[in-house]
Amino acid sequence: MVSLATNELSISYGEVDIVKDLNLSIPEGKITTMIGPNGCGKSTILKALARLHPSKSGVVYLDGKAIHKESTKAIAKKMAILPQTPEAPNGLTVTELVSYGRFPHQKGFGKLTDKDRQVVRWALQETGMLEFQERPIEALSGGQRQRIWIAMALAQETELLLLDEPTTYLDLAHQLEILQLLEKLNREQGRTIVMVIHDLNHAARFAHHMVALNKGTIMKEGQPEVVMTSVVLQRVFNIDAEIITDPRTNKPICLTYDLLGNEAGQKSRELVHALG
Repeated sequence: MVSLATNELSISYGEVDIVKDLNLSIPEGKITTMIGPNGCGKSTILKALARLHPSKSGVVYLDGKAIHKESTKAIAKKMAILPQTPEAPNGLTVTELVSYGRFPHQKGFGKLTDKDRQVVRWALQETGMLEFQERPIEALSGGQRQRIWIAMALAQETELLLLDEPTTYLDLAHQLEILQLLEKLNREQGRTIVMVIHDLNHAARFAHHMVALNKGTIMKEGQPEVVMTSVVLQRVFNIDAEIITDPRTNKPICLTYDLLGNEAGQKSRELVHALG
């Protein structure tokens, strides 16, 4: 398996410090979700982990090696990243886009080999998109497009997959579809997956490990039941939340929440307790 960790990592945009002295170790072969308020540094950290954003100081280690010293191809053979709003050139078919994932493995002029075609077909099959292989990207639904981008990442044949809000703009059914696909990839292939995700209940349900961030600092990390607590959510989001255990998954879920100190929040808590 491929390891990913940071040591005293600091990241900035211009003169503004976003993350300072971050020490983070991603559990291998697990799903890690990162939660936190807007602007807390989640996406920035993800980009820095993938060397898409430079660090101000500190080091990101990929398989024990400083990532800034590695070649782009070497990194792409170990780690794939799916940004929040990926864009494809107009006119590409599904197969053409997914075949871009084979770039790290190609030599010379980048002509697809039989092995490349086999991997592309496998990636389409794994994501349930084989029947759409000749369809133009612009003809796909939002959920189908997300599957294609994931297929392209799979075609890289990396053990580590980073995703920035993979369910953005999708309806509930398509959100669940994408998250269950990622869960399957982790369960059946042992891929290490790191996701930035806004929905707290999805973050807890699909994670083995959660990282709660605020102002570029880790407020709490660990198993979902350790992170998804009223106390942690108060510190991270400044909300007053009621947490219960999901009877189907045994994972914590946020039943209701309100702004800290809000009178309506007190009334909702009293109602929840009255209902048992």
